[in-house]
Amino acid sequence: MYPSGLSVDLSVPRVMGILNVTPDSFSDGGRFVVPDDALVQAERMIAEGADILDIGGESTRPGAAAVSLDEEMARVLPLIERVAAEFDVPVSIDTSKPELMRAAVAAGAAMINDVSALRAPGAVAVVAALGVPVCLMHMQGEPRTMQAAPQYDDVLADVIRFLGDRVAVCVAAGIARERLLIDPGFGFGKTLQHNLALLRGLGQFRQLGLPILVGISRKSMLGAITGKPVGERQTASVAAALMAVERGARIVRVHDVAAMVDALRLWRAVTDQGWHASNVGSSG
Repeated sequence: MYPSGLSVDLSVPRVMGILNVTPDSFSDGGRFVVPDDALVQAERMIAEGADILDIGGESTRPGAAAVSLDEEMARVLPLIERVAAEFDVPVSIDTSKPELMRAAVAAGAAMINDVSALRAPGAVAVVAALGVPVCLMHMQGEPRTMQAAPQYDDVLADVIRFLGDRVAVCVAAGIARERLLIDPGFGFGKTLQHNLALLRGLGQFRQLGLPILVGISRKSMLGAITGKPVGERQTASVAAALMAVERGARIVRVHDVAAMVDALRLWRAVTDQGWHASNVGSSG
């Protein structure tokens, strides 16, 4: 199962490595703002087994300040060009700005990852014209205010309904269903209990008939449960991502690529999900 336009087989779960070239992202803000440092990190994640790289130039953490289009372009476009030219791994652009979506694809991006599910004016038309896969994510509110007081009648049903409606809008505008992925948006306008309900019921999103992408890595819900700061949430992140995979996630978006790849190798071996000893060079 290959999403149309993306050379990644989703018949087995895949790992998307997070590469934030921002000064203020909640986990790794400032670490990769220098282009050479970002390229080294891209190479490291690819060597560790990342199937896709997700590059973002604007933080979407709660309370994050908005970034101008020019600034966001300056942060991400040179890196996308270099990664696309030097590595044989597809690049995803993490943005909600239609102008940047267009420029990023021209620079070599093979996929769009939009936390606002193409709700920005003109975004649906731009993606329809570009013809690349796009992930539609649910977010209640906007990054600056989304965690103020999120409320739902039924978080699982509400998020499924929202994503179904966005899928219908996209298809009506000429975006093929085969190019769509969905993301329930863990931590985006949701309390701890909302997030737990979404993870518990993630399998219900399969009714939409589209690949599910989950981004739960190092998020505050994991800190609330474990009491660990951001930099010490790797174990909880891997555990949560595996729970998502068990419930149907096809792509897990993570900071800790090597740990996630190892966990998925074990999961695939135990569940016989297309794993063979030759994949890792040893049967021992």
